[in-house]
Amino acid sequence: MEQNLTFNRPIGFLIMGLQSLPDSKYYFIFLAFVYIGTLVGNMFLMMIIWQSETLHTPKYMVVFSLSIVDVSHSTALIPKCVNQFLFDSRIVAYNLCLTQMFFVHFFYIIESYSLVIMAFERLVSICFPLQSSTIITNTRMFGIIVFSWVLAFAILVAALVLITHLSFCKPVPTVMSYFCDHGPIFQIACSDNTPNWKIAYFFTFTVLYVPLGFILLSYVFIITAVSQIKSVDGRWKTFKTCSVHLILVAIFFIPILVTYTIALIYTKIDGNTRILNTSLSAVLPPLLNPIIYTLKTEEVLQQMRKFLRKRSVKPLW
Repeated sequence: MEQNLTFNRPIGFLIMGLQSLPDSKYYFIFLAFVYIGTLVGNMFLMMIIWQSETLHTPKYMVVFSLSIVDVSHSTALIPKCVNQFLFDSRIVAYNLCLTQMFFVHFFYIIESYSLVIMAFERLVSICFPLQSSTIITNTRMFGIIVFSWVLAFAILVAALVLITHLSFCKPVPTVMSYFCDHGPIFQIACSDNTPNWKIAYFFTFTVLYVPLGFILLSYVFIITAVSQIKSVDGRWKTFKTCSVHLILVAIFFIPILVTYTIALIYTKIDGNTRILNTSLSAVLPPLLNPIIYTLKTEEVLQQMRKFLRKRSVKPLW
């Protein structure tokens, strides 16, 4: 009779993390340092953009928004992971688990959409250089950013509502992940999780495949426009303005896209491999984004030099 018991609202979830991996605690110490680097890098980049009037443009509105998202995403994910696996606090209360699930995935969606907005900004700037300042104003860019946040919110609310309709076979179900991940949680439910699978597919296509498709299509038009520039130097300078965005797209999409694609075709993935891949693809882009923007964008470098000169600090570059 006990085997037929189900729990509509379990006490909490046991987050398993890495299994049978020697010295796995050092990996989470590494994540703690990644988190510190993410905070420092993004806070510094936001400060430079905030204080530099020349960077108060639609392009850097998106960059500023992306830094906020990077800090928020890392804060929703890493501190809890460090607490769970370094201090053996792996049981997460039901409400707290759903809260973490919401914010981790919410900011992940917005990061994906931010890269789409950046691609749109590059597309307009390169393909319509004379009209770009009237097509994309600061006000319109703010509206686009707000819309992406609202869309992400709607997707996550729908996913969470469906999670609350599930029943589980244990008072403390075991989650084979490193945080309260949407997929591993709904897959261990005892009740029908067909609607959850549908929204998981919807999530994958609207957050990964559709944004990546839009970005790739944007670059088809961008490359076409650049190829029409007569001078080689002009073509190189124009396309160079896209290099930072292309790097960010690669480090965000490639690792997670491989994992999600394999999962979608029901191919078995080793648990540790999945956790390492998804965790690195989640924590490294927020760390690398401000570094790449700082080192690869001349406008930001110039403003950093001015910032350091005002404070009598000799720059190293």
